[in-house]
Amino acid sequence: MILRGLAIGILVSAPMGPIGVLCIQRTLNKGRWSGFFTGLGAALSDIIYCLLTALGLSFIIDFIETNQNIMQIIGSIALMIYAIYILRKNPAGSIKAPKQKKGSYPQDFITGFLFTFSNPLILFLIISFFARFNFLSPDYQYYHYLIGFFFIFVGALLWWFIITYFVNKVRAHFNVRSMWLVNLIIGVIIMIMSVFGFIMGIKDYFTNIL
Repeated sequence: MILRGLAIGILVSAPMGPIGVLCIQRTLNKGRWSGFFTGLGAALSDIIYCLLTALGLSFIIDFIETNQNIMQIIGSIALMIYAIYILRKNPAGSIKAPKQKKGSYPQDFITGFLFTFSNPLILFLIISFFARFNFLSPDYQYYHYLIGFFFIFVGALLWWFIITYFVNKVRAHFNVRSMWLVNLIIGVIIMIMSVFGFIMGIKDYFTNIL
């Protein structure tokens, strides 16, 4: 659950969408900790959506157990589509002219939270990750989920800590095109995971039938 939580937390946060661009802008314009607190707000929003997803899916845990292979295949296909979306998306399109207005860390945190929470479509991404990593299982006890959700939050924080540290260190050389490389790496990782999950799901499905 520790590894699954870390993986979900990092992968939910990593794609360079609008919140990633905002975090990088604030790191470049206002300093590393301004960007980190923006990411902290986004991480809190992500864990809330993860909890809502788990509560909403708890009533179909029996269905997931019965159709675990099917769920893995569907989750892998959804992740494959998402990886293609990441690879095709231009993160620079989300950038607006940065505002030089100074704000406090609480303001950065609140705006990061609201910016992420205003996008409920993340639920579908979280469902895909839960299915791919078999995060919801009747074999787990409540303490397993406490550990899992805690490390989802830790994984998200770890991503924002790393990305703000990196951007701050290379601020003199960092430009918008650098985000293409980040998107490419994350997209390829998710694509590999989805292909592997799809193959294993198909293999287990036919093994159970035969």
